[in-house]
Formats: sequence, C-alpha cells, structure tokens
Amino acid sequence: MKFNHVTLVASAFAFAALGACAESEQEAQEDLVEQQAESQEDLLEEQADLAEAQGDEAAEEALDAEADAMGEAGDAAEDAVDEGAMDETGM
Repeated sequence: MKFNHVTLVASAFAFAALGACAESEQEAQEDLVEQQAESQEDLLEEQADLAEAQGDEAAEEALDAEADAMGEAGDAAEDAVDEGAMDETGM
C-alpha cells in the first residue's frame, strides 16, 4: 500500500512537471534570445568605449549606433517569440 501511495505522489509531480515544460521551454527560448542580443549589444558598447578612449569618434559613433540597432533587434526578436507563443496558445 505504501508503494502505491509513493508512486501516486511521484506520478503527480511528474505530470505537474510535464505540464510546466511547454511554458518553461518558451521562457527559456525568450531568455536565450534576450541574453544573446544583450551580450552582442554589450560587446559593441565596450568596443565603442574603447574607440572613444583611443580618440576615434567616428568609430565610436558607428559602434554606438550598431549597439542601439542590436538592442532594438533583440527587442523585436523577443516580441516575435512572444507573438509565436501567443499564436500557439491561442491567446
């Protein structure tokens, strides 16, 4: 009898975890897209800072513009992932 109770509880946790998988996968995908864009944006900003320190204003401005564009692209990608999730759930 104790074995059946333990099995039932373990099964309930497993099904709860499976139910959360779709949402967790979606959130993980959003996080990955966001982190990749932010990393690229941060790298470009650091390169712009280096160009500024070296007195290369043209390179600094170009890199800052590219970093801004990367940030906007990251936001757009995140929005696209969100819209895809909404289409799948019908919301």
